[in-house]
Amino acid sequence: MAAAELGFVLICVVLMATTLRPTLASPTTTSVVDQIRELEGATAGRIRTDAAATALASTDFGTNASSVDAARPAAVFYPSSAADIAALLRASSASASPFPVSARGCGHSTGGQATAPGGVVVDMASLGRRADGPSVARLAVSVRGRYIDAGGEQLWVDVLHAALAHGLTPRSWTDYLHLTVGGTLSNAGISGQAFRHGPQISNVLELDVVTGTGEIVTCSKEKQADLFDAVLGGLGQFGLITRARIPLVPAPARARWVRLLYADAAALTGDQERLIAERGALAGVMDYVEGSVLTDSQGLIGSWRSQPPSSFFSEGDAARVAALAKEAGGVLYCLEGAVYYGGAADTTAADVDKGLEVMLRELRYARGFAFVQDVSYVEFLDRVRAGELKLRAAGLWDVPHPWLNLFLPRSRILDFAAGVFHGVMLRRGGGAMMGPVLVYPMNRRGWDGALSAVFPEDDGDEVFYTVGILRSAVAAGDLARMEAQNTEVARFCADAGIPCTQYLPSYATQAEWAARHFGPGRWDRFARRKRKYDPNAILSRGQRIFSYPLAA
Repeated sequence: MAAAELGFVLICVVLMATTLRPTLASPTTTSVVDQIRELEGATAGRIRTDAAATALASTDFGTNASSVDAARPAAVFYPSSAADIAALLRASSASASPFPVSARGCGHSTGGQATAPGGVVVDMASLGRRADGPSVARLAVSVRGRYIDAGGEQLWVDVLHAALAHGLTPRSWTDYLHLTVGGTLSNAGISGQAFRHGPQISNVLELDVVTGTGEIVTCSKEKQADLFDAVLGGLGQFGLITRARIPLVPAPARARWVRLLYADAAALTGDQERLIAERGALAGVMDYVEGSVLTDSQGLIGSWRSQPPSSFFSEGDAARVAALAKEAGGVLYCLEGAVYYGGAADTTAADVDKGLEVMLRELRYARGFAFVQDVSYVEFLDRVRAGELKLRAAGLWDVPHPWLNLFLPRSRILDFAAGVFHGVMLRRGGGAMMGPVLVYPMNRRGWDGALSAVFPEDDGDEVFYTVGILRSAVAAGDLARMEAQNTEVARFCADAGIPCTQYLPSYATQAEWAARHFGPGRWDRFARRKRKYDPNAILSRGQRIFSYPLAA
């Protein structure tokens, strides 16, 4: 596919917010409720059909309120075990018109993955609740085996604390820890550790999965490998993850958290690439490498994603940063990194001091604009939570989030920065990003091509970039403006011939998914796996990838 055609892909993606969605084939609400009522006596699961339960289950983190009614399920199912979920899926399979079923963890998806229009949403958190008492953590650490078994409904923050109790920790994280294990593993799970360890889906030893046919299967690279590969990054299309075995390593105690400001994208990306390289003077210095785009008008809504215990900048620093941004035309770049040390890790504070001394001498940031804090390992990993709580307190969290997440080739990242960060976003946003904008590189070697997650085709370059434009539509008119901005970003990429792969993808039709997201080879494999593990297209129909009956 030509670069211009690939760019056009993104236009179709971002236009979907204003595109009429196709009708999703499903039985009537009454027939679905009648069928699943029979499960109440056969399982320990509970069923709710009231408006409060179904309204909550029809929304997600990215949802525009106008789409809620169209996504409303007939019922919400609260299972007590994987066997309850299996019974639900078998009931759907046995129906003359199989009803859709979707798993809902924290509802943090942005493209309908957790919705089941006219069907049943499975409240995964119920797996960790007792009917007659408090929640029970389905977390079991094997110190000898160096792994943790975590229920698919468990939050990553709880996985962290359970592992730390034994001096251990997972290696790969998502930036926001208050998401479910099953949720991030159905996408990819990326953050600043991915350059070294790959995404979270590349750091799984074993899964328990309930397939679309209602079969409970334990799978790994050695056992039922095709299902294992299908489910990881599979967008919830092949099965519900009820348990994941995550490898653990010795845990550090502290993090030296660094922020360096840059006046141009070339200096930032060049330094980021030196830090993630396998060889060179700076190889291995940092354990975490990300970056972001800053504007001179950035406030809480623009910086919530990375809140330290105390501000990185004094009032005097803030004034200097604003002046630097003005000199740079209204846009700055920030390299954000961390070095872990202490605890069970091999690195000492003295090692960190030496490494940072070399790094600060070598990197090309704006001199005088290096900021460092020393925090606990937990404070660093759970830093986004502080920003979330501030937004909740201000009434700014439960709003539409028209996010745009892209993977881009290294060869075009500077073209993208010039056209989007210094062009589209300043023109459309009036200088206000209205949410964090992330930009950082990852190494291709950490990604497993056998898994379902789609990442850029191999162009001979080890490095590719992720860009996350993570806006919040707070005021009247924001949503329309941001969707128009997404469209303009897409148009710029198409005109410039910049190939883009969408992370956390969302498309309006199966044809778009097949041609514009997966491509022929990947689509053929994805569709084959769907026919094998969910032949009635029961799972995650809200994404509009498959409908019942499946095409031959």
